[in-house]
Amino acid sequence: VAKGKIMIDKISKETGVPSRLLIAILVPEQMRLFHSNRAIFKRAFEPLKILGSQSQFSWGLFGIKDETARATEMHLKDTASPYYLGKKFEGALDFKTTDTDQERFQRIIDEHNHYYSYLYTALYVAQINKQWKNAGFPIDNNPAVTATLWNLGFQKSIPKASPLSGGAEIEINGMSYSFGALAEAFYYSDELIELYP
Repeated sequence: VAKGKIMIDKISKETGVPSRLLIAILVPEQMRLFHSNRAIFKRAFEPLKILGSQSQFSWGLFGIKDETARATEMHLKDTASPYYLGKKFEGALDFKTTDTDQERFQRIIDEHNHYYSYLYTALYVAQINKQWKNAGFPIDNNPAVTATLWNLGFQKSIPKASPLSGGAEIEINGMSYSFGALAEAFYYSDELIELYP
């Protein structure tokens, strides 16, 4: 994330999603990967100094599921969607080839350029923030709930008063944490504060 600061800040500026919030969502995703597959991580990923690229079911740094990527793309163009961000964003994820399935997969798993992993995540966050704001329950200042909704997906994004954080349970050193709680803990910590205030 230190090496990607210029790119992450650019995506933040373009989407309106704070850089620190993006990193806060990344942290529990990578902690979950590291702690659930520790032996594999230590043997394969750690020596290469790259972050894990997940599995056949979720891709890239953020563990983006195919259906989440597709839904994010669709909501950019569907003017009737509660997640629609406006004309300015309609082409944000346009494809350059006709093999959209392969292009989507390649852009998200690219280990040398994480641009699309961050962009899909930022657009998803912007979309759920738009949905909740329009419903009268803004969550843009609630990293725990935002991260929880990233972890749970669009189908669980149901705007309401007093939402709770949660998401996948992640066990670290014998203690259990929710995805949203870990994201919030990072967000309000001093970790990487000099790069992502």
